[in-house]
Amino acid sequence: MADGISTENITRLFKERLKEIDISVNTQEVSYVTEVGDGIARVKGLNNAMAGELLQFTSSETGKVVYGLAQNLDRDDVGAVLFGDLEAISEGDECRTTDRIMDIPVGHSMLGRVVNPLGEPIDGLGPIATDARRPIEFKAPGIISRTPVCEPVQTGLMAIDALVPIGRGQRELIIGDRKTGKTSIAVDAIINQATSDMVCIYVAVGQKASTVAQIRKTFEVMGVLDRTIIVAATAADSAPMQYIAPMAGAAIGEYFMYNDAEGNPADAEHPGGNVLVVYDDLSKQAVAYRQMSLTLRRPPGREAYPGDIFYLHSRLLERACKLSDDLGGGSLTALPIVETQEGDVSAYIPTNVISITDGQIYLQSGLFFQGQRPAVDVGISVSRVGGAAQIAAMKQVSGNLRLDLASYAELQNFAQFGSDLDKATQRQLTHGQRMTELMKQKRFSALAAEDQVIVLFAGNQGYLDDLDVADVLPFRDGLCMYMQDRCGDLREEVLKGKISKELGDQLEKRIAEYKRTYLAATHPEQLKDEVSVDINE
Repeated sequence: MADGISTENITRLFKERLKEIDISVNTQEVSYVTEVGDGIARVKGLNNAMAGELLQFTSSETGKVVYGLAQNLDRDDVGAVLFGDLEAISEGDECRTTDRIMDIPVGHSMLGRVVNPLGEPIDGLGPIATDARRPIEFKAPGIISRTPVCEPVQTGLMAIDALVPIGRGQRELIIGDRKTGKTSIAVDAIINQATSDMVCIYVAVGQKASTVAQIRKTFEVMGVLDRTIIVAATAADSAPMQYIAPMAGAAIGEYFMYNDAEGNPADAEHPGGNVLVVYDDLSKQAVAYRQMSLTLRRPPGREAYPGDIFYLHSRLLERACKLSDDLGGGSLTALPIVETQEGDVSAYIPTNVISITDGQIYLQSGLFFQGQRPAVDVGISVSRVGGAAQIAAMKQVSGNLRLDLASYAELQNFAQFGSDLDKATQRQLTHGQRMTELMKQKRFSALAAEDQVIVLFAGNQGYLDDLDVADVLPFRDGLCMYMQDRCGDLREEVLKGKISKELGDQLEKRIAEYKRTYLAATHPEQLKDEVSVDINE
């Protein structure tokens, strides 16, 4: 008994017990909700809450936990936006700080899934197994961490790849009125990545749930769903959910850009991934942010938008970049979509996003209803990366294309006032009309880069000028199939560099062969006329 209560034993027991004591200090502040409504909660007593901090709300009735984001730090209370079940929180419920910023789950297991802006699956296919998380707000890389954009993102659409090329790491705005094909271009661009190494993220903001389901079905049918993630904040979701959706999509994309295929940090020996993110659309995100800000009683500015709406979009789009080789050389390409009203690109949100991005693809409703689809307006569409985002052969054959189409559009307006045109003007009109027709493409009918080069080469050499306008598209599609079936070696040569004189002669020979075959099958009388002219000469 004496040994049991000796000084040594008592000291040893005290030391063991002291080791088991957790002396960490919990610095969470706890307070209560004073007002709630429209997805906004006001909380008194959180004196040390930080802007952008994640707050935890607990329902006093059900015990359900709902998270929110601290937005307004006023003198007497904190204004926060709520995510999740808004009906669960009521006045008097508990709110506490978390000492962390908002983050969401990310990872390779999200590929092929539809998630909400909180990273939770909403496609009914079960939970997503991943331990990785990233903050929805993340500082964009600096100049030293970047490298110039130099690799193309092939969309499969000749009107874009030839006229307004998109590079990996670029921010290219798609802008136009409602129902002019903006989403169609973005969806086609994603579908064309089925055989590339790019991971695609489609962010749907404020769209109908049925529209999102249809887009998912399209990706599945076209075989690209397994490398695509859909982040959906539908029209039925609250304004705060629509507000964070684009940032959630960027966070998921950054996981692939900053990490290698195994999920480890990328470096010079472990390359990062390449990501294409579509924000469809930022107009609806701006409206959601306006609603949220007005409910938070922030002072309105132009068109009632809050004063920091420009900063919201700039810090989102600056996250798109091409990283240096030391950081793995990954890239995040952004295709934001903005809707205009009656073609007014001088409105507040369109001008903001135009000034942030590296170029814009402007879709004109007049061209769309005339049947020119994609309805790209060559006059004001631009890519500030330009030829750096094209393969050498494409840059070579598309060099004068923009000028030819712009000249044709101007001459066409002039020619309708009179019929007495000289032969040079008539030739220019004929050539421009057929090159404009050549730009038309149906949905889901992407052309490979080498096929685009070949048909543009044929157009530049005048092989389309003596065809009827109605024959241009059948001739183009037939020429592509002909080259795929019989001239695989020439198509490979086109991808290697510029078109040399020798390669050009071989291409002309093959194009002429196909043209004779095409005319013999469709217009034999025209072929006879050409033969008779040759004999007379």
